[in-house]
Amino acid sequence: MPLQATSGAASYDAFGGGVAAVPNYIEDVFSTYLYTGNGSTQTITNGIDLSTKGGLTWIKVRDLTYAHRLFDTARGATKYLETNTTNDQGTAASSLTAFTASGFSLGSTTQVNGNGATFASWTFRKQPKFFDVVTYTGNGSAQNIAHSLGSTPGCIIVKSTSAATGWGVYHRSVGNTAGLILNGTNASITDSGFWNNTSPTSTQFTVGSGSAVNTNGASYVAYLFAHNAGGFGLTGTDNVISCGSFTTDSVGKATVSLGYEPQFAIIKGSSAVTNWYTTDSMRGWTNQGDSTGSATILQPNTSDAEYANNLICYPTSTGFFANMAGNTTYIYIAIRRGPMAVPTSGTSVYNALTRSGTGATATVTAGITPVDLVISKSTDNVRNVSWWDRLRGRGNQIYSNSSAAEIFRSTSLTGFDVQNGYTVGADGDNLVINASGSTYVNWTLKRAPGFFDVVCYTGTGSNTTVTHNLGVVPELIIVKNRGGGQGSQGWISWNAGLPSRLNLLRLDTTAATYTEASARLNVNALPTATQFEVGTDGEVNGSGGTYVAYLFATCAGVSKCFNYTGNGSSQTINCGFTGGARWILIKRTDSTGDWYVWDSARGIVSGNDPHLSLNTTAAEVTSDDTIDTDSTGFVVNQVSATNVNVSSATYIGIAIA
Repeated sequence: MPLQATSGAASYDAFGGGVAAVPNYIEDVFSTYLYTGNGSTQTITNGIDLSTKGGLTWIKVRDLTYAHRLFDTARGATKYLETNTTNDQGTAASSLTAFTASGFSLGSTTQVNGNGATFASWTFRKQPKFFDVVTYTGNGSAQNIAHSLGSTPGCIIVKSTSAATGWGVYHRSVGNTAGLILNGTNASITDSGFWNNTSPTSTQFTVGSGSAVNTNGASYVAYLFAHNAGGFGLTGTDNVISCGSFTTDSVGKATVSLGYEPQFAIIKGSSAVTNWYTTDSMRGWTNQGDSTGSATILQPNTSDAEYANNLICYPTSTGFFANMAGNTTYIYIAIRRGPMAVPTSGTSVYNALTRSGTGATATVTAGITPVDLVISKSTDNVRNVSWWDRLRGRGNQIYSNSSAAEIFRSTSLTGFDVQNGYTVGADGDNLVINASGSTYVNWTLKRAPGFFDVVCYTGTGSNTTVTHNLGVVPELIIVKNRGGGQGSQGWISWNAGLPSRLNLLRLDTTAATYTEASARLNVNALPTATQFEVGTDGEVNGSGGTYVAYLFATCAGVSKCFNYTGNGSSQTINCGFTGGARWILIKRTDSTGDWYVWDSARGIVSGNDPHLSLNTTAAEVTSDDTIDTDSTGFVVNQVSATNVNVSSATYIGIAIA
């Protein structure tokens, strides 16, 4: 039966026929898109329909001191406002020149497309329970302004387009008797001239007589942001935007619970003089897993270039942890990380790249956007198998062939802050991704519900549940201690194909399955669609230790977590694919054996297939025919070189289409 909307925008049923309700996802209405200016013209394709639906695009050059420029469909292309000035609306014919059905187009104006400069753009599409744009004319006395947000706004940002006035900001946590100034550092200002001491409703908001919001005869634009209004996801009940507040303790710490992992935040002190801070996961909002965190900051109230700040906050699987000024109240706008839709093709979430190292800084185009995990292995040399992920941040690498803690290498993978790939440096430290003269395979993955998730957490030393955002029960969990005083610890892995919830494997060794007496994973119960359990052992949950977990699941037509029993010859592993497997990981569980990997970039063919092992530094082996092609998945052959189909032996693994 199709979904059918019933009473209330967030209520759905599957009965009664009628018009199917189309689910809304955050990736359809919001985008952080990074690009490099070319000084000419270019079209930005971020997947957001602005020409039909309407919305706002906010652009800031990242590496130069130019103003933040805002363009919206209510005022039209080429017309801009600057958040860090009081200037009225400007017009630049060669700035943002058009809103399209999949993004926007740019001209040659330096502030939005300067040759060689790097830019961040944030696009907010109009959508009930997310965002709206309204224009109106001031009358100098209190008036009500209608809107179409479909819920009570959590934040409203107002600017006169015809007069040089400040930006007025309403935030639900400050209340209707006060306002904030987007272009300033002031704490909240108590003044009925902002909102006439009247709270907004789901159909209108009220402005007082203040010049920032309602000068007689002046024209204004208002940007409205929803707060925990639901309206998204398959059931229409998921929140994607939150406007809240937090107060730090005496040393500046605060834990903020959103119910989801954020990808974007605007933060401002409401009880003290502070800048406005904007951060996002594309430019570098990382979980360092300690008290400092890390965020790459732009300040809407200044024209400053972006900078890395280790004293702001870091994202968690349920919100963010703040580390700011002590005993201070802050307001925020936070937006949920995407994607929310379950992927339907392996090519949208995985790609393998074979590369030759250059020994020089380079940008690697991965073919998926964004790249959330990179695993790199030299194919022609004895070198570490290195893992980097967006959540832990650039340069922070761990080796799956070693129990060593996370180490920062400044010249290895140097950034995830490009739109469809990552950057690499000279790689002079340990030659794991770009050494001159070496050849590599880079396996790249994107986080997506039902397929793959990454979680960072801090150990407590006692039995703990860890929240994840996979959305389904994970079938493969891999945990690695990063540091935090726990020293060198191995990689702990659990797979749903093992006989017991307490059966574990070690990714960094060839060891067979072993049974852990509940001190590590799945202490009291199997994992669920929202959490897994860790025990007291330092490998997964030592007090103050920092950890990363990688979670995988079977996703129809995309991935398959499998297990099988060897037959001593050949057998087909049916993964439900139609075009065969492009990446295959196999581990023997009843005896010793490597964690073997094959991929179609290096060759999965009817003859010999190159393989590497995640648990060793060895170069690839090309002299055996362990894997053959099959449209439903793959064929596994018993050969002595790998022993992945020994009669009566047991195996687990994962394949990606």
